[in-house]
Amino acid sequence: MRVLAAMSGGVDSAVAAALAVDAGHDVTGVHLALSPDRQMLRSGARGCCSVEDAHDARRVADELGIPFYVWDLADRFREDVVDDFVAEYAAGRTPNPCLRCNEKIKFSAVLDRAQALGFDAVVTGHHARLHEGELRRSVDAGKDQSYVLGVLRPDQLASAMFPLGSITKDRVREIAAERGFAVAGKPDSHDICFIPDGDTRGFLARTLGSRPGPVVDAATGATVGQHDGTYGFTVGQRKGLGVSVGDQRPRYVLGIEPVTRTVTIGTQDLTGIGEVRTGVPTWTGPAPALPLAAHVQLRAHGTPVPCEVLADDGGLRIVLAEEQRGVAPGQSAVLYEPDPARGDRVLGQAAVQTARERNETVRH
Repeated sequence: MRVLAAMSGGVDSAVAAALAVDAGHDVTGVHLALSPDRQMLRSGARGCCSVEDAHDARRVADELGIPFYVWDLADRFREDVVDDFVAEYAAGRTPNPCLRCNEKIKFSAVLDRAQALGFDAVVTGHHARLHEGELRRSVDAGKDQSYVLGVLRPDQLASAMFPLGSITKDRVREIAAERGFAVAGKPDSHDICFIPDGDTRGFLARTLGSRPGPVVDAATGATVGQHDGTYGFTVGQRKGLGVSVGDQRPRYVLGIEPVTRTVTIGTQDLTGIGEVRTGVPTWTGPAPALPLAAHVQLRAHGTPVPCEVLADDGGLRIVLAEEQRGVAPGQSAVLYEPDPARGDRVLGQAAVQTARERNETVRH
């Protein structure tokens, strides 16, 4: 097959491209320039997509003997990922920019362009597996990225290749070292690539400006502090609340109301969630019949829990078998096959809109 290898400049995409070459595919490498100021997107192990990364990707392509190009998608990335990230926080939600990047950039903009140029598939260094067209978890549970790929449609998966899903990250680095790739020991990028210093609150403050409001304690309804912007908080957050309540018990963010700019906090016993409601789901295969027994993962690094999935006015109502904490609107609820023999298969996902306690109080 004629395939396009997305090469970020890291070790994962380098080895994915190499394995595609080894498999006999006609491979072309492409690096995505995602920022107009690419010198600012790498700081040690943070960030990605800098000029340094482009050079690293080109060196690997040269060693593999494959054509290599740089595609400028900075405007598309800003509109679909960065602007969306800011808008979601301004609306009191907690987005996942990696999921949005996979959806809008790597498997929409890139795949669309690749197919228009006559490529059959796009190869990436994601740690996930494709088995007979089904998206599954990586064999390396600690590096599994199926959660951020759960938004992909069947037609996108049909044109995707994930060569790393059946090997561990340690083996990936071994392969890179065996081939003499300079990126073999290169640190993985962390956090949010367009916030290389890791200061999300500072980035949002510079972008959105000061939007002060009250911090209210759920137990008493009393205002116990002030904040500079609801965007500085996420549901489940404990540290950095900037308040002191008389009983000295730890407080957690329970809810965010952007219209009144109110952040509601409460004690740990109030943080448990028994049910979530979502927006319109996307499915990685044919839409399943509902209701459905499944496992749901509510955070990128969360633990899946059994649940019942029901239709709910165009979205989903997901009833959890075990209470969960830190469930934030805007995050993705990714559903997995409950059958132990196939429990690593991704069924689909939907964005969390509201979460409910056992007593049915709605959290926005």
